[in-house]
Amino acid sequence: IQIMHKYRILTNFRNMLRMYSDKKVKPEYKEILVEKMNTITTIGLNRPDQRNCVDSATAQELCRAVFEFENDSEAKVAVLYGTGGNLCSGYDLNELCKDKIRPELLLNPEGSMGPTRRPISKPMICAVSGYAVAGGFELALMCDLRVVEENAIMGVYCRRYGVPLIDGGTVRLTAMVGISRALDLVLTGRSLSAKEALEWGIANRVVATGTAFGQALQLAGCLTKFPQDCMLADRNSVYNAAYDATSLRKALDAEVENANSDILKQAEEGAQKFLAGHGRHGKFYDLTEKVIPDWEVEEIKIEKQT
Repeated sequence: IQIMHKYRILTNFRNMLRMYSDKKVKPEYKEILVEKMNTITTIGLNRPDQRNCVDSATAQELCRAVFEFENDSEAKVAVLYGTGGNLCSGYDLNELCKDKIRPELLLNPEGSMGPTRRPISKPMICAVSGYAVAGGFELALMCDLRVVEENAIMGVYCRRYGVPLIDGGTVRLTAMVGISRALDLVLTGRSLSAKEALEWGIANRVVATGTAFGQALQLAGCLTKFPQDCMLADRNSVYNAAYDATSLRKALDAEVENANSDILKQAEEGAQKFLAGHGRHGKFYDLTEKVIPDWEVEEIKIEKQT
């Protein structure tokens, strides 16, 4: 058993290296790092000396990177992370001190921290390390899923400086945890640990310190294996039920409407895969048809034997 465990660890490490070897770096950004690894796009806040606080230039680059991800037909999932051990400490208060708060900062339909004031059309996973506070907390809430390191700190730290949440924080937080818990964080500005975030449903996974980015990549890889049209339709139904639907009846109607003819055809193809024995017993291999190398065939055989 120990030998098999070590073998799987080495296999996962080798797969990760192979993924990195195929990555494509986009050099046109200055404040963020954008890379594409097969069907996964990674977007990294790259201002480590400022704990990745976001200024107007960084926010514009984030908006552009997410827009390009959404319009890339090959990209299925994005991972948002921060370099230097922190996700983001919020908006750059130095910029606010130098310049008066400009109306466009408040009125920008995209958002002051990035594309936080609109729905995003594809799944995004946030790898939370170190501090994810104030506007950085709002960036984490903007994503579909959050993989949080065990020593990470989240919270509305802007409370102590009188800086309001204007990037969806009050909206998304309330939808996730309810009004009572949302008010606890918003009114007090206290710290939220990874453990408490998991209990509240803000964190989807809590992982060891230093592993959030890698774990988020693995989670993203899992999402890319599924039939995408169906997954996106169900995702839209969840968001509609949470934010837009005014009644249970309307939410149920929208759920049915999202299952269009193309998705139903995809469901028929999925049923054929089930009859052929793919994806049974909780296994995820063989869900997508693709040519795979001999070494991966051998690994699949070993997994089937365990």
